[in-house]
Amino acid sequence: MIEFTIWDILRNLLLATRWTIVLSIVSFIGGGIVGLVLLFLRISKRKWSRSLAKYYIELFQGTPLLMQLFIAFFGLGLFGIDVPAWLAAGLALIFWSAAFLGEIWRGCVEAIARGQWEAAASLGMGRLQQMRYVILPQAMKIAVPPTVGFSVQVIKGTALTSIIGFVELSKAGTVVTNATFQPFTVYGLVALIYFALCWPLSWSSQILERKLNVAHRNH
Repeated sequence: MIEFTIWDILRNLLLATRWTIVLSIVSFIGGGIVGLVLLFLRISKRKWSRSLAKYYIELFQGTPLLMQLFIAFFGLGLFGIDVPAWLAAGLALIFWSAAFLGEIWRGCVEAIARGQWEAAASLGMGRLQQMRYVILPQAMKIAVPPTVGFSVQVIKGTALTSIIGFVELSKAGTVVTNATFQPFTVYGLVALIYFALCWPLSWSSQILERKLNVAHRNH
């Protein structure tokens, strides 16, 4: 029987951690781009665009990510479209992330006093100019802590992609456990790696939020 050391186990888990990190980055950036589109649709003066964004957000926030992964991977297969696990995982996480990021940012934009819009309009700025030069710079300061905080949820959400066969950290943990028969050691290391990825983000989110509160009180 082959003996596996902790280093052997850790090395295999760290190799899979690369894919967890890559998937998290792709999902967050892609979700941010789609979320930005949703933000502009949500604050548009056109009723149809607000309704479209609203229904999108309600659909993806109101259904489990696990179900969305199944649809992205197996659902398209019903139409003869062969979707690789990595592509299905990326698309599902991008659309899921977009729904939350778009709503986070909408709340931040709407937190800006209406007088700021009116002041910008009085200077002859159009809607896009108001957003670019007046509203977004202020909203971004508010949005940083919850946005960074949500990135933790994206990292943890990647664990569900193991269901459709994507080999990230949690899937690697299952594979290594089956080979080593050391579940407590393996999943203990998996938990530590997830903590090492998520804790700095959670910590920085709290720091940013405290700084924002202090700046707001001083202002």
